[in-house]
Amino acid sequence: MDFIQTYAWIFWLALILIFIIIEVVTVDFVFLMLAIGSLGGLVLGLFGTPWGYQVVLAGVLSILLLFTVRPPLLRLLKRGGDHARSNVDALMGISGIVVTDFNGKAGNVKLANGETWTAKLAGSPTTPLNEGDHVVVTAIEGSTAFVAPAERNTHE
Repeated sequence: MDFIQTYAWIFWLALILIFIIIEVVTVDFVFLMLAIGSLGGLVLGLFGTPWGYQVVLAGVLSILLLFTVRPPLLRLLKRGGDHARSNVDALMGISGIVVTDFNGKAGNVKLANGETWTAKLAGSPTTPLNEGDHVVVTAIEGSTAFVAPAERNTHE
């Protein structure tokens, strides 16, 4: 037992290093809290406290940090996120102009963002769309945009 007491600081340093390396990879603040808890065990060990007390303090400190400090840190980390829609979500509701007539089959639509997509009429097509008609994207499936006729704005 004297061996553990003498070299406990090496164990704590190795454990802290492992936790920090894992934290750098995961960035979830779990292993950061465990590393700080282990630091508490190391500090207690440097003052000559028995090994059992070091482990208990490290565990209690880690759990307290996980439940008190980690949640506010996660909120701060996620608060400044980009709320702009991207990818398929950004295409929903975007307007476009028919480039190739729709005769019950797929046609081509040039969207407001400049992209040209293969498109089909959404729902049950009642009237064909002709070149120059305005449409709105209602869904995306794979590389096909589903569009519906759009009301032309009288202010254009």
